[in-house]
Amino acid sequence: MQDLKAKTIRGGLARLCAQGLSFLLRVGSLVILARLLSPKDFGLVGMVAAFMGVLIMFRDFGLSSAAVQWKAVTEEQISALFWVNISLGVVLGLAAVAMAPAIAAFYHTPQLLWVTVVLAMGFLFNAAGVQHSALLQRHMRFTTLALVNGGSLIVSTAIGIGGAKAGYGYWALVAMSVTSPLVGTIGFWLSTGWVPRLPQRGAGIRSMLHFGGTLTLNGLVAYIAFNAEKVLIGRFWGTESIGIYGRAYQLVNIPTENLNTAVGEVAFSALSRLQDDPVRLKSYFLKGLSLVVGLTLPITISCALFADDIIMVFLGPKWKDAGAIVRLLAPTIAIFGIINPLGWLVYSIGLVGRCLKIALVFAPIMIAGYLMGLPYGPNGVAFAYSAVMMLWMIPHIFWCLHGTVISLWDILRTVSRPLGSGILAGGLAFGVRLFCSEYAPPLPLLALESGVLLATFFGVLLFVAGQKSLYLDLLRGLRGPSSVSEISAAT
Repeated sequence: MQDLKAKTIRGGLARLCAQGLSFLLRVGSLVILARLLSPKDFGLVGMVAAFMGVLIMFRDFGLSSAAVQWKAVTEEQISALFWVNISLGVVLGLAAVAMAPAIAAFYHTPQLLWVTVVLAMGFLFNAAGVQHSALLQRHMRFTTLALVNGGSLIVSTAIGIGGAKAGYGYWALVAMSVTSPLVGTIGFWLSTGWVPRLPQRGAGIRSMLHFGGTLTLNGLVAYIAFNAEKVLIGRFWGTESIGIYGRAYQLVNIPTENLNTAVGEVAFSALSRLQDDPVRLKSYFLKGLSLVVGLTLPITISCALFADDIIMVFLGPKWKDAGAIVRLLAPTIAIFGIINPLGWLVYSIGLVGRCLKIALVFAPIMIAGYLMGLPYGPNGVAFAYSAVMMLWMIPHIFWCLHGTVISLWDILRTVSRPLGSGILAGGLAFGVRLFCSEYAPPLPLLALESGVLLATFFGVLLFVAGQKSLYLDLLRGLRGPSSVSEISAAT
């Protein structure tokens, strides 16, 4: 515990650097693949992905989170969880193969049959590395995690781009998706050096299975709530529409997902270790929330104000229709920046049942919003997505915080400083855009307006809003003790 702060900060820095690399690779691959492939190629894989994502929610049954959240786990328990994950991987892979004809028939697209069959292999590849990854996370070896995840992304990206240049079309995206979990699992095994034992009776994992099962069911309901629109657009508006919507959604989602993954894994591990220390739990959580919101708001403002320039620079002219969708989805970036950290808090103190209740109430509301927007095409669905999220945010915060050491006032106070800085910076950057848009091409213009936005935002945040001490404290944490005894696999 005595070095938890330093380990958390160094782990967070490692994950942020890795996710920064991941962001560059994912955006870079998107830029290249968008020029090598057509919206229809992306749409075909996106159609399958929307269905496969439901099965993906079961791929580790929440057991990796259970292994991290539990105060103490034994070698026998980890081994038992490994074999449960392998069994799930086999079952899910076979289920995906069985679903393949139905998916092809649903979309009236025969090519989807073999796309689904090949993507099904990813379930077994992922299952074999889940508990190895959880061990690294539990021991807070985030630098190792970052290296493995970064390596798998580099290899899969290279295969995807190579396949696209060779003319394999949507199969390049399929190969890219399957390669990533395979390479990652190999890296996790080599990094941990842990070999699971044969399963034994009486390993004592029933409570962990209950925790993981509740977490999985919550994830499944949330996944349906946040991805049903892709199924609806693909079914009623066709492959090109879902291809365009999917790329816009990806551009908006990549920074949010990377940031939540980077900070979320570290925060969940640290908060789980502090679940019996409410004072430190509150301090750690609010600092993490402040960091995430501070890094999220500039992205939100950029997508809202400069969407057309972003599309022209990253995707090219044939994707221009995606600009309006990016702009309409922009508010969700900030909203997820606020509500995602609440998930770390609630999961770390074991309130997974509450999360499930929240998801069961929210999902029907979200799907009803999609159905209202669907007659107006992808733009109408994107508007509905953001509108429902904005209306839901305050009730969601209240429900998550009930009975915890965090209050709504703590959240509002933490968010207010980045928000005020963002409003000021956004106004100045938009003024620059209005003045220069007629004279500068998209790339220099995007660089100029984004530079003004970032410089103003962080200048005001650090020196006017008084956030400099927070970031200096993070930097001081990096100089903490560098050698800490490892937690054994039996703890």
